[in-house]
Amino acid sequence: MDPAGMEEEVVFDLPPVLRVYREGRVERLFGTDFIPTSVDPKTSVESKDVVFSPGTGLSARLYVPKLLNQNQKLPLLVYFHGGGFCLMSPFCAIYHNYLNTLVHEANIVAVSVDYRKAPEHPLPTAYDDSWAALKWVASHVNGDGPEDWLNFLADFDKVYLAGESAGANITHHMGLRYGKQKLQGLKLAGIILIHSYFGGSEPIGAEADNLEKIELTQKLWRLACPGTTGLDDPLFNPAADPNWASLEATRVLVGVAEKDFYRDRGWYYFEKLKESGWGGVVEIVESKGEDHGFHLFNPTCEKALDLLKQIVSFINVQYKS
Repeated sequence: MDPAGMEEEVVFDLPPVLRVYREGRVERLFGTDFIPTSVDPKTSVESKDVVFSPGTGLSARLYVPKLLNQNQKLPLLVYFHGGGFCLMSPFCAIYHNYLNTLVHEANIVAVSVDYRKAPEHPLPTAYDDSWAALKWVASHVNGDGPEDWLNFLADFDKVYLAGESAGANITHHMGLRYGKQKLQGLKLAGIILIHSYFGGSEPIGAEADNLEKIELTQKLWRLACPGTTGLDDPLFNPAADPNWASLEATRVLVGVAEKDFYRDRGWYYFEKLKESGWGGVVEIVESKGEDHGFHLFNPTCEKALDLLKQIVSFINVQYKS
């Protein structure tokens, strides 16, 4: 209530997860839980939180599997969470549990990145924070960085970037930025984009049949990026980026879900990347009968386990090549 006793005006409402008020207050109704680090009893994966940006106070959650060979260097996965750039964190149960499982199954080291969220911190803040995390990771390539788990266990010749939804969007743009700026000693072997949060001014495929979801997607994008050039901003529509071929990865894995509103954007990304002159290999996997982010909300279902196997195989094939 305001001083006059009037109800606050809601300017953006995404029930039941997010509400934004005119005076700037943001209510996040989902993904705000915090799970402490631990040794996971199911997988024996160990985790801990480390500040990667003292200036902002941002942390990343690090994961290592149970080590059978103490001298073995493992592939390194840098993971960016989803949530429309406005929600979630690496520390909530959904992502903590998923990373425990992925690290165990793939036998990798993982860095799950936190970034400041819109609308309080509009884009490009999330991109800049994510790049700062990658630079922090790269500070360990000579074995003298601030975090021993990375110094001693990570193979910086086998680095993967991954994320889902807005995290997939971030992953794509980190691949582009790495292609332009590089990070000495860090070799990007592949990127993994699951249920990517992309869009555009012209509906494609089945998008045209869901005008309500189109409107919501566009409103959420403008909430996250009020300075955008529009719906064909390359930050939102990668196919509009003339520099797409600078994407730095030998392989890309795209994951889509049959019932997901963003399914056709994933397929569009797949086709356009192949046509771009990029020169790498792009693969796509579709989860039939499933919707956006299903593998996080129902991680033990058959299709989620199938998707997990695809991701693990993608990493392991790269690692053995």
